[in-house]
Amino acid sequence: MTAYRPIPGSPSGGAPTLVYTMPAARGISVVVFYIALMFIVLAVEFYSPSASYVPYLYPLLEVLLLLFLLRYATTRYRIDGHALYAQRILGGRRVPLEEIRKIQYANLRELGPVGLSASWGWRGRGWSPVVGKMDSVATVSRGLLVSAGEIPVFISPVDAVGFRRELSRRVRSVGGGAPPDEPPVNG
Repeated sequence: MTAYRPIPGSPSGGAPTLVYTMPAARGISVVVFYIALMFIVLAVEFYSPSASYVPYLYPLLEVLLLLFLLRYATTRYRIDGHALYAQRILGGRRVPLEEIRKIQYANLRELGPVGLSASWGWRGRGWSPVVGKMDSVATVSRGLLVSAGEIPVFISPVDAVGFRRELSRRVRSVGGGAPPDEPPVNG
């Protein structure tokens, strides 16, 4: 699940950087839910007389459901010598290590993000009464709130404890200061 992978050093002959990668935590219930919705749309498409009135609606819904399932399934996190990357198909977030101020355990439900798209929108940007504006590149409600720059990002690695430890170590090595670790967010 977690892997250290060397990437080539700098052109001046520096040592290779180890890249730390980890997939996002996933719930089988979410995958089953998406697949069930796709089967429902298929059933309505083939057995409903209204399908002939809107011939492109059902295939469009099926493609959108498949795209959101792929975004969910491809969410992963990577730390190199310069930044934290929260990645997924067609989107994500890059956070430079020198900008990270806090790494806190948090629960998305306690943060209470709200907004037009909340954490389920394409970008994942929402507003929380606890932290204000925030991005969510997460797949489950328990994870890490990484405060950096103007907008914190919520992530949900499989091993939040190990990922936090490695991220904190990398931030300390870049910043040379005190650890960015903080107590859990209280909602």
